[in-house]
Amino acid sequence: MLRPFTLHRPETAEEACALLARLGEDAVPYAGGTELLLLMKLGLLRPPHLVDVKRIRELNELADGGRLTIGATVTHRSLERSPLVRARCPLVASVARHVANVRVRNVGTIGGNLAFADPHSDLATLFLALDAHVELVSPGGRRELSLGDFVRGPWETARRPDELLAGVRLAPWPSRAAAYVKFGVHERPTLGIAVALGLNGGDGRAGARIQDARIAVGCVGPRPARMFTAEARLRGVSVDRVDDVVGAVGDSAAAGVDPADDLHGSADYKREMVAVFVRRALRVAAARAGGVEPATSFPYAVVA
Repeated sequence: MLRPFTLHRPETAEEACALLARLGEDAVPYAGGTELLLLMKLGLLRPPHLVDVKRIRELNELADGGRLTIGATVTHRSLERSPLVRARCPLVASVARHVANVRVRNVGTIGGNLAFADPHSDLATLFLALDAHVELVSPGGRRELSLGDFVRGPWETARRPDELLAGVRLAPWPSRAAAYVKFGVHERPTLGIAVALGLNGGDGRAGARIQDARIAVGCVGPRPARMFTAEARLRGVSVDRVDDVVGAVGDSAAAGVDPADDLHGSADYKREMVAVFVRRALRVAAARAGGVEPATSFPYAVVA
């Protein structure tokens, strides 16, 4: 049962920030509430005040200004169905379609997902590979942080008590050579792998080479992480010779993660799964670079 609380409904971000500043740690921003209300029902969180930000128009915008801007109260379902997102960054729409279930996607928000900092967040892992930056607003003004700096650890972010997460900006990947693979047998995924390959000329045909590569691994450690050493092994490789290096890249990614033993498996198990699924995600991205959508049928895995 929920403990009594006061619900505030500001109309602007400035009003919301003023409330957060005045009420301090007694107040929690609220939008979809898919995680927050569950914790409140379990008695794990008992805020006396909720600041409902769903009515703030500027937080519910999707815009393209060179970078794809996603407002904090945009729902997963809106992200999944947005023509703009499908055109500018189709992998984001595809991953959003596989978050939880349709009931959660209809109410759960992008800002809430990132601010909750669940280590098993699909979107945080993908956004890290797309150079995501979050915008925070407060009575003192606005500031921007990279997603890597914003998410500090499990359920911990750099947001100050008087700040509101206003949105996130992504760098749409210039080629279709990208993939997201997640695996799990429980409600939350055991691991998530985001791979994006930047090619000279943007075309995987005729022996194009990889100029840039992004590999982000999530769900296995305290927060999603870029695999910089593994990425470096891909640069300069011909996209039609990716199979020659996938083993080394997968092993490098496995060595770069910091897993812990938990319900989802032992640390050794997770490292091995990272190696396996980085290889699989790379093969999918390379095939897409060549204009081919590969057939995938990994048990307990989703490919986006």
